[in-house]
Amino acid sequence: MPKKKKPAKAKSKAAKKWHLYVLLCKDETLYCGITNDLDRRIAQHNAGKGARYTRGRGPVILLRSWPQKNKSTALRAEISFKKLSRAGKEEYLAA
Repeated sequence: MPKKKKPAKAKSKAAKKWHLYVLLCKDETLYCGITNDLDRRIAQHNAGKGARYTRGRGPVILLRSWPQKNKSTALRAEISFKKLSRAGKEEYLAA
């Protein structure tokens, strides 16, 4: 008797887009990161459960976010942003 094929599992959640985001911390510094759930990640930063850098620098304010094609492009965009000077980052945010 031939084996029965199992039906393909449907994804319960729609694939979330990756985002590059920039936060303004309470001490006027900028924090850049990537995520596939922007609202959850900002809540984590504000709760002190996000990146070590933002702990004690909250509350944070989302300055801008850009959707990315996938995690790989998001990581490359983050690295490029972090290499900029403060003035370069501010120009990038203004564009």
